[in-house]
Amino acid sequence: MQAWIESLLVALALPKFGLSTVFIVSLVSATLLPLGSEPAVFGLIKLNPDMYWPAILVATAGNTIGGAITWWMGYGAERVYETVKHRKPVEAKALAWLHRFGAKACLLSWLPVVGDPLCAVAGWLRLPFWPCVGYMAVGKFARYVTMTALLLWVFPGRFTP
Repeated sequence: MQAWIESLLVALALPKFGLSTVFIVSLVSATLLPLGSEPAVFGLIKLNPDMYWPAILVATAGNTIGGAITWWMGYGAERVYETVKHRKPVEAKALAWLHRFGAKACLLSWLPVVGDPLCAVAGWLRLPFWPCVGYMAVGKFARYVTMTALLLWVFPGRFTP
């Protein structure tokens, strides 16, 4: 098992398979698994500055697809949960807030800690899928552009080898 994990890590090592690694890490990190994609994106861009826009676009695509998967997980979980109808007041307020903002709330899917569950709750509430995915993509794209721009150009001295 350990040999398999090591071979997988070697196969996904930057920069040889940089864009595929960024895609996979971004996709997985947008699910409910605790993983951050920013180090992989920043590492690829730092090693290959000419890959800035491809890395941003691939990370956005992977993260958005991961958010869509999370939306579908929430959609499926809602069907199971609805068999038990007791809700807490705080939960009811959060659901009412999401209903009020609708798919636009998915713009916040880039936020740490709450962004991924937000996608699941959007599916749970059966908010329209494609508008949710569109708002997820816009939010995630803005996060990657902002994060990498800050790390590369605002604080460049902190991240030099």
